[in-house]
Amino acid sequence: MTAPLPTITSTPSMPRLPGATPVTLRNVLLALSVGALAGCAVGPDYVAPKASLPAHFQGGALLSQRDASHETGATAADKTLPLDTWWTSFHDPVLTGIVEQALAQNLDLQAAMARVAQARAQAREAGAQRLPSLTLNGSVTREHQSLDGPLGVVARNVPGYNRNMTIYDIGAGASWELDLFGGLQRSAQAAGALAQAAQAQRDGVRVSIVAEAADAYFRVRAAQRRLAIAQDQIETDARLMDIVRLRLKDGLATARELAQAEALLAQARTTLPPLRIERETQLNRLDVLMGAAPGTYARRMSASTQDDDMKARALTIPAIGDASAPADLLRRRPDVIAAERKLAASNEHIGASLAEYYPKLSLSGVLGFDTLAGARVPSVATFQPLAALGLRWRLFDFGRIDAEVAQARGANAQALAEYRLAVLHATEDVENAIVTLVELEQQRKDLANAVDAQTRARDSAQDAYTGGTVSLYEVLDADRQLLTVRDADARAQTDNARAAVATFRALGGGWGSETPTLAQTQTQTQPQTK
Repeated sequence: MTAPLPTITSTPSMPRLPGATPVTLRNVLLALSVGALAGCAVGPDYVAPKASLPAHFQGGALLSQRDASHETGATAADKTLPLDTWWTSFHDPVLTGIVEQALAQNLDLQAAMARVAQARAQAREAGAQRLPSLTLNGSVTREHQSLDGPLGVVARNVPGYNRNMTIYDIGAGASWELDLFGGLQRSAQAAGALAQAAQAQRDGVRVSIVAEAADAYFRVRAAQRRLAIAQDQIETDARLMDIVRLRLKDGLATARELAQAEALLAQARTTLPPLRIERETQLNRLDVLMGAAPGTYARRMSASTQDDDMKARALTIPAIGDASAPADLLRRRPDVIAAERKLAASNEHIGASLAEYYPKLSLSGVLGFDTLAGARVPSVATFQPLAALGLRWRLFDFGRIDAEVAQARGANAQALAEYRLAVLHATEDVENAIVTLVELEQQRKDLANAVDAQTRARDSAQDAYTGGTVSLYEVLDADRQLLTVRDADARAQTDNARAAVATFRALGGGWGSETPTLAQTQTQTQPQTK
């Protein structure tokens, strides 16, 4: 049960408290004001936890070797390209345009920006709680007094009693809670840390949007290229079936061979619908990422990728030279920054809860005028000042404060575990992205060799057919095998580009430097006194 102490009010008509001279009261108020300004905050001061991270990523050496032997046209400028705009290192103007439009119009990002604005406003509100508040009040009341009411029964027998009255009341008030033990300071610091966490989460949304847009774009290009390869496969299988029919007519083939050729053609045609579905769904995904209804922008933007030169051109996979140490993730990954800021806020909540053990003092005063005659406002006769010193102390509440402190400490322990988990997930993402990128790049090299070998085999079959040593059936079959390997190579190129996007995303690329770094946020939330 909370038992607040009574408020001591001092007015000009009240007798002084025993032994309280004007000088004594002035000194007490001065001491309280100085204590409030000093803001001696109870509770633990926040110290950022140390993350036990290795000095280097396990896959860092593989990534360095991959960058050193890069053969996709990356320049030295690409290797020093900041992670903020990593998508430009792909040297694809269509991709750059899509990403820029997504950043300008994406609705998830707009919602995240609105959440940042709300969090910042809450932080300002929490900071304003430490400052005095001023109010201005005024009222004019017109009343016709009842003769049967408490006042009317007494006054109706008074000669000249006027039942109609107008009351004029004008006043200006001020109040200030003296933050002697730092409860308000801790709350303001917690709100500031949560605002920084919201800002980091906004940057995380930006990172996701950029990566999702690039991923969808590369999947569109892959579907287009594979559709072209599949169409070539269908045309090859159709020519093969025509040859088998002619040979069957001449008695040089069997019905079984014709059935096999027809099944081969039908099987090739079944590859088209899934590829069309992939192309259309990814185009729709791009439109939504750019904040528009499906069919608005993406189809128009991808029109430049429909020409044969674009379909045949290999994707440029940039070098990635910014995976220096796992500790860098603490400054680059928005999710890690947000988790650390939430941890700082939970630490400040402990101090705010501990401050409830101590008394709270407040100063308030009113300068007003109260009269029944409007013409006498303001005047010395109607002046009605009021000053008050309030005390609130939760002395007996059956363990409520203890429970609040325990909850705050539990929330802090949870935030610490979540921060450490975020750091581990961040390093896991980078390690997985690096090994995926390196291995897919090796797969792509092997497939490129396979395409080259199968091309030579097809050319040899064509030469042999020209010389009359093999049949046209063997030539078309070699051509079919070449198209199959080309389809696998197209998939590998896209997977390689998507792995590069995932690596940039895991490293925290895609946002600027507006969000405070870990060191900056620690400085901003450190209490001024202990």
